[in-house]
Amino acid sequence: MNNDGPAAPCFDATFRARLHDLFCWRRDVRRFRADPLPPGMLEGLIEIACRGPSVGLSQPWRFVVVDDPGRRQGVIANFESCNNEARGEYTGDLSARYAALKLAGLREAPCHLAVFADRSTSVGHGLGRRTMPEMADYSVVTAIFSMWLAARAEGIGMGWVSILDPAMIAIILDVPADWRLIGYFCLGYPQAADDSPELERAGWEQRQPVKDFIFRR
Repeated sequence: MNNDGPAAPCFDATFRARLHDLFCWRRDVRRFRADPLPPGMLEGLIEIACRGPSVGLSQPWRFVVVDDPGRRQGVIANFESCNNEARGEYTGDLSARYAALKLAGLREAPCHLAVFADRSTSVGHGLGRRTMPEMADYSVVTAIFSMWLAARAEGIGMGWVSILDPAMIAIILDVPADWRLIGYFCLGYPQAADDSPELERAGWEQRQPVKDFIFRR
């Protein structure tokens, strides 16, 4: 068989086993050490994220590294406001359990990263988005997950902070109106590693069997 392209790498059983470990040990980290990341590490992780697939090769991801202390404080204030509102939706024992959860590492993590989808991009010429325009957002999510795995392989934790007002975060970070917030992340070295989610260990929820999510038609 003729093949003029580069030879594909062979991913053997040892590699696949280690890859499985990487999936299992990827965690949503909330507890960080104060140690800074090595110079260039964050940019290297973003480069890997940009290797992710995107609809029509549109590459709609936009990464905002939040270094400014004032902007960080604005994000923290928004989180605390949203978190207090969320807590009010729970009652009784569930409210107390919610209050005890560690839901963000915004004050401790050395790196803050906001990831947006640029829905107005002309790159890709709209391919694949006519019937499902949300594919631009999904493309950014795949980039984020690629970055998450790469970070874990470097011993770096990522925490996805979802208790935020996207419109306010866009204002705080002064981004174009067509950019949609997909995720706000804390990055840093975790205080400890674990192969089970913290919410599971806290008794908030349990991982369900895979068979419960498989349907055949």
